[in-house]
Amino acid sequence: MMELEYSFAQTPWEAYLSTLQAGDTVYAGKMLALLEGESTDALEDAFRSLEEGCMNLSVEDLPRPAIAGESGLRLRREAELVKAGLSPEKLEEGDPLRLYLEEVAGLPVCGDEHLLAERCASGDDSAREPLTNLGLSRVIQLAGAYTGFGVLLMDLIQEGNLGLWEAVQSYSGGDYLALRDRLIRFYMAKVVTVSAWDAGVGQKIRQAMEDYRAVDQRLLGELGRNPNLEEIAEQMHMSPETTRTVKKMLSDANTLERMARAAQPEETPEEADQPVENTALFQMRQRIQELLSVLDEEDGKLLTLRFGLEGGLPLSPEETGNRLGMTPEEVLAREAAALASLRNS
Repeated sequence: MMELEYSFAQTPWEAYLSTLQAGDTVYAGKMLALLEGESTDALEDAFRSLEEGCMNLSVEDLPRPAIAGESGLRLRREAELVKAGLSPEKLEEGDPLRLYLEEVAGLPVCGDEHLLAERCASGDDSAREPLTNLGLSRVIQLAGAYTGFGVLLMDLIQEGNLGLWEAVQSYSGGDYLALRDRLIRFYMAKVVTVSAWDAGVGQKIRQAMEDYRAVDQRLLGELGRNPNLEEIAEQMHMSPETTRTVKKMLSDANTLERMARAAQPEETPEEADQPVENTALFQMRQRIQELLSVLDEEDGKLLTLRFGLEGGLPLSPEETGNRLGMTPEEVLAREAAALASLRNS
């Protein structure tokens, strides 16, 4: 009989979510980068974990795509309408969005949402419809914040309505309005994230992270010091704001990888006795160790941490400073002096 092997190791996105708690915010771009190469089932599992964990989903770090053709024209038109207040009269007669806005505007708005929510929680099904109707205008209001990400307003509103209905159905006490707004936003952020997933945003973010790492290392060699954000942004042909986002994602990814390595079992004596391959990387590390011998112990330790010379991942100035009891500024100053000393040795 065939024996099946099961792996219980956490994937990168699972490891990340395990560090969070209720009320924390997850950024969609970062999540997609962690999910790169995973299946759509994994994406749905991530959404489910976020929702069940009462976490927030933000799309602020997702790119705003430039879409051509009729779809692009419609999306830009909707963004303009939102900025102008989303008045139905500015849409053509017979436009589905206009018809919907007019329908919602015609619904009665009487009733107290808190009282209706308490009635729903106590099992009064007659309160569900008026409570839902009172929330429809709030869905429209919140949908405006999600325009510009390639999803039509009617699609955003439909997803937001699902979040509203989930709030009505699941409310069991507490602040109903906070629950309502969180779930409306979550469902709209989810459809925007799925659209970005379909467009391959996760892969693009991964590539941007690799490009950042390569540019950072190249400029370090050329300048003899850590390049600043503006210098890296210029080389990557990105805005400083976008580059800062990529840097933060890369730092978070490095942290997760260190956590994963720490969780791995130590190597067995048999594995430890295996010969090290005489690769170019190994030879380079050997040469670096020889160069470090001319420095004092603290400077050598500083460079070892900063560049991951003992097989670990490179640490940021902040992380290195925490290890050595220095400020990030002191780390950068000593690093520059140590590198200069090595170049002159």
